[in-house]
Amino acid sequence: MHAMQYAITLPADYDMQIIRHRVKSKGHLLDGFPGLGLKAYGIRERGVDGSPVNQYAPFYLWADPEAMSGFLLGDGFRGVIRDFGRPAVRHWQGLFHRPGPDAGRLPGAFSRRTETVPEGADPATVIANAVAEHEELAATEGVYATSLALDPRHWELVHFTLWTDAVPEGAGDRYQVLHLSAPGVDALGAGQQW
Repeated sequence: MHAMQYAITLPADYDMQIIRHRVKSKGHLLDGFPGLGLKAYGIRERGVDGSPVNQYAPFYLWADPEAMSGFLLGDGFRGVIRDFGRPAVRHWQGLFHRPGPDAGRLPGAFSRRTETVPEGADPATVIANAVAEHEELAATEGVYATSLALDPRHWELVHFTLWTDAVPEGAGDRYQVLHLSAPGVDALGAGQQW
């Protein structure tokens, strides 16, 4: 599993209905994309849920890294580049993924939080503690799924959780989910640790 996200920050007065319409008309195109575990089409709106910006920031979990590369070099991402410019794409190696008790319902929001592995800390211990946190989170009402991934270049963990309703306070940056494409969510593994 690989996690991936790019964020397109938009002007403060940007009409976010444009993004909503874009997702409504094109979101279904990835509903059957081979190698994609899931894509949460996320937005943040300035002044909503503490967001300082308007932003389109989809989050992906890839079951196949070759599919991730194919997507980034394919027509769909060319459209993103054409319409918004080429965004920086962050990616992390998957460590943990598990569906939550509300996996049968569509998620309405997701949270994303990054955490730097402290200098001098044992990475294995930090990761084991983070996995234990996600195992507990995976049993929480309102959780569709939760995942943990690592960027070893920067020693950064990303905590990603899909929620059926609102994101609780303190869970990280909050995004509204406009659409969920999940053609290979089962291929991500339930409770699997990499």
